[in-house]
Amino acid sequence: MNWTPAEFEKRLRAVPEERYHHLHPFNVRMHAGDLSPEEIRRWILNRFHYQRHIPIKDALILSKLETSELRRMWIHRIHDHDGTEPGEGGIERWLRLGEAAGLSRDALLSGEGVLPGVRLAVDGYVNLCRLGTPLEAVAASLTELFAPDIMRTRIQAFERHYTWIDSEGLQYFRNRVTQGRRDSGEALPLVLEWARTEEQQESAVAALRFKCDLLWSLLDAIDRASE
Repeated sequence: MNWTPAEFEKRLRAVPEERYHHLHPFNVRMHAGDLSPEEIRRWILNRFHYQRHIPIKDALILSKLETSELRRMWIHRIHDHDGTEPGEGGIERWLRLGEAAGLSRDALLSGEGVLPGVRLAVDGYVNLCRLGTPLEAVAASLTELFAPDIMRTRIQAFERHYTWIDSEGLQYFRNRVTQGRRDSGEALPLVLEWARTEEQQESAVAALRFKCDLLWSLLDAIDRASE
């Protein structure tokens, strides 16, 4: 028997509550101010490999949406990260974060130093969006339900503990507070509407769980490299 919409939403929200990477030991250490400059730079460099693939996965999702209305709604996610003009967008803001932390733009863009485990996790997410159903791909994006909270926590942590990073470099995090709230507010109603059967609801929850596991695995790789 399929869940009611309220029960389905509750089960979706329970996944990141239990499995989102704000609970990962590396992020706990980051937000407590316990990471060294080398660890922060390693995280920035490896996380950039994920960031630069966000518009790619969103383009794959966009190609699965069958109406102009849905495509108009989703395409702003690509603009958010690629920008609409050179020098704009989330990828550019992440490059500026790297520069503020002492990494060169060339080092970030080259991809050298990206850990195999990080590449595997990112490939897994992109392939989910390429090969999965529209429901699974959109459901996986619902980690954004928790993104605003972790962004606010991260901003406070960096401003308090990592003052050697220029505050201008934190603009990516500031933008994602509002963007994450908007994005999840668009995606959640779609998932609730599209998942009508028990099988569809279970596949949506599984996709969100898979995304949480990928984000956790990405941090596992970075954490092990720190050790």
